[in-house]
Amino acid sequence: MRILITGVAGFIGSNLADRLLMEGHDVIGIDNLVYGLRLNVPDGVVFHLQDIRDKDMYSLFNGVDVVFHFAAKNCIADCQCDPVGTADINVRGTVNVFEAAKRAMVKKIVYAESSALYEGCCKYPTSECNEAPESFYAVSKMSSKYFADAYHRYFGLIFTALRYFCVYGPVQDYRRTIPPVMSAFIIKLLKGEPPIIYGTGEKRRDFVYVDDINDFHVQCLTDERTDNQVFNLGSGVNYSVNEIYSMIADLLDIRISPVRKPDLPGEAETTLADISAAQGLGWIVKTDLRTGMKHAISYIKSEMEKGNI
Repeated sequence: MRILITGVAGFIGSNLADRLLMEGHDVIGIDNLVYGLRLNVPDGVVFHLQDIRDKDMYSLFNGVDVVFHFAAKNCIADCQCDPVGTADINVRGTVNVFEAAKRAMVKKIVYAESSALYEGCCKYPTSECNEAPESFYAVSKMSSKYFADAYHRYFGLIFTALRYFCVYGPVQDYRRTIPPVMSAFIIKLLKGEPPIIYGTGEKRRDFVYVDDINDFHVQCLTDERTDNQVFNLGSGVNYSVNEIYSMIADLLDIRISPVRKPDLPGEAETTLADISAAQGLGWIVKTDLRTGMKHAISYIKSEMEKGNI
């Protein structure tokens, strides 16, 4: 297939591009490199330095079979400080991607929502029908669902919405204002610096390895049962931030007491995915947490040796 990925220089986009190239697909990548890095884009991707808010990207969608839309402003702390910028990228930008796909008669668009849509929900594990967005980031992502539904209803655009929980693995975006805990802990410990834990560290998160996520991405290409549906993608198991720190410290055999800072606003206390809908289509979480951590550690060590971190 001919596949276009927005946010191709980011974490999930670059990993998926690599997987699709290995499977023989033609991959076009779009990224404005504000959050992503050009060096993350795999060789073989036809790359375009492009902002998803610009209408002059429309021609890039011509002849494309499937679009994966990942480009976003996705650091909750940054989004809380900048609701206007958040809406500009995550709402206007997403609608512009939908419009480009519609005009080019793309067969299907698979796009990223977020487990942040469940911030105000206290039912665990959380199923796809329990939306309760609270943060500006979550609200911006919730808008994607309404626009996707409307584009399907009025124009016949086929979509699949994916609600990622805490995806981790190689190329994770450690340069964010508040980096993901997995990569942040590994990097700090390897540098001999104290990691930062916000609040008590007892917030619990559902972590899922990026390769498992990509298994479902690939399934979405051809499985019509995913058409016009919403799926949680997590592991169905959660851990506290303190537990994650202890596991990484054990694997590295490095003991440095973390620095404790005030809790971050706009974050859920707990995330735990009900993944029965995806499992019902045959999706399996194959990578256990310790194995995934070892892969992440190996990648970060390699990047540090190259001087990239």
